[in-house]
Amino acid sequence: MTDAQAPAQTGTNPLAPAPAGARTAADVVTPELVAQLTKGVVGSGRTANHTPFTGEKLADLPESTPEDVALAFERARAAQTVWGQVPVRQRAAVLLRFHDLVLERQAEVLDLIQLETGKARLHAHEEVQAVAVAARHYGRRAAAYLKPKRHAGAVPTLTKVVELRHPRGVVGQIAPWNYPLELSVGDALPAFVAGNAVVMKPDTETCLTALWARDLLIEAGLPAEVFQVVIGDGPVVGPAVVQHADYVSFTGSTRTGREVAQGAAARLVGVSLELGGKNAMLVLEDADIEKAAAGAVRACFSSAGQLCISIERLFVHESIADVFLERFAARTKAMRLGTSLAYGADMGSLVGERQLKTVTRHVEEAVAKGAKVVAGGVARPDVGPYFFEPTILDGVETPMSVCTEETFGPVVSIYRFSTDDEAVEHANSTPYGLNSSVWTKDARRGREIAARLRTGTVNINEGYAPAYGSAQSPMGGMKDSGLGRRHGSEGILKYTEAQTIAHQRLLPMAPSLGMDDAAYAAFMSRSLKLMKAFRFR
Repeated sequence: MTDAQAPAQTGTNPLAPAPAGARTAADVVTPELVAQLTKGVVGSGRTANHTPFTGEKLADLPESTPEDVALAFERARAAQTVWGQVPVRQRAAVLLRFHDLVLERQAEVLDLIQLETGKARLHAHEEVQAVAVAARHYGRRAAAYLKPKRHAGAVPTLTKVVELRHPRGVVGQIAPWNYPLELSVGDALPAFVAGNAVVMKPDTETCLTALWARDLLIEAGLPAEVFQVVIGDGPVVGPAVVQHADYVSFTGSTRTGREVAQGAAARLVGVSLELGGKNAMLVLEDADIEKAAAGAVRACFSSAGQLCISIERLFVHESIADVFLERFAARTKAMRLGTSLAYGADMGSLVGERQLKTVTRHVEEAVAKGAKVVAGGVARPDVGPYFFEPTILDGVETPMSVCTEETFGPVVSIYRFSTDDEAVEHANSTPYGLNSSVWTKDARRGREIAARLRTGTVNINEGYAPAYGSAQSPMGGMKDSGLGRRHGSEGILKYTEAQTIAHQRLLPMAPSLGMDDAAYAAFMSRSLKLMKAFRFR
């Protein structure tokens, strides 16, 4: 694969392609690799996936039917009864070995991620980093998260209480295409170490990456039957996963998330959902303009903007807006597009035709209604069939789709504000609440504004990576951006059932020692008052 030199285009500064890599899709995705990775996949049909770089087919794959999904759950459930009895520290050791293997063999999965998603290699490496962090965190902390916890009883000394955590059983996971390593196995790791089995439905177009991770986990010591993968169309295979799961983990669109939640609710099983976003970045008047402009490039255009937590709305204080926009646009126009399986490209491709159509529609509609293209604004078929230049729009107003709908592409709209209150109000004026970003030299002011933003994560002086990469802290969305959290204690305890065991000693929780009902009620009333006075909790 080679990158064609971009032709000059009227009204835009064409972005130069990055140097071509030596390896091709055929060098990476060999028949032997596909046979190894698909071993054990339950599928009675055939399907295929393709690379966005060229549109060519990558591999022929097994396709699962609803009956195949049922069989996968049957196998997983049988394996889970044994896996759930393995001591937690032994389960955690699998994650720590997996951590080392991922870092040692990262070149393999970086090639797969790039070929399946069209990402630049540096953006693919974000997934390697995130998975390694999750594996290390839960490998080290799972035993503490899951250990039995003693609690105060109803009556001090007479009631002893312990809280246990049991695995839910078989977790059904529906993973998206945009981060096929991190949002597949990254979410499965805490489920495994908590003692569950997982039946995963990755997106067909990016399933080789998830299958590679499964293969590596098995090499690290995970029993193969504990991790089942089913492949097929979302409307067919997805509901079947929900139908059989003891808990459902879903990452995807808000519309589909509602359907998944309804299916889980009908069966009274738990669900966690990470859904859409229309994330905002606030650049205050005291921000370091150069750092903010460089950070905006990362925040808006990583993975070609196909990231739930990337920035699509950029609010800049009116006093610095013109200077900031000039610096931001210059950096954006200097970005290099590329298809090479090597470091060097600043941005890769959109994942497919549907994403390209959405991005094109949002930009063209905005321009037709009066918005100005400051940078980008055009597709780049000379580089690859689904490439679109990183795009900055100014003069965007609410009737335009790009103002309110999630674009999920390399497009950001610029807005000006005069006061902090105005910026916060506009940032919060969306049904979504996933991620946001605040840029200021005043740390205290930044934290105060961050606390007013109705998003699950807020980053100060960076776009998304610090909050997402903090594995001890919960990550997820408010409002239409989802339910539940990944990472931290919530990220593993959601895969467990809590059980309270209370042992009553010496005296019953009832009249005793000759007391009648009235005397017992009076005794308990005095006891409750004393417990409050002595600050019992």
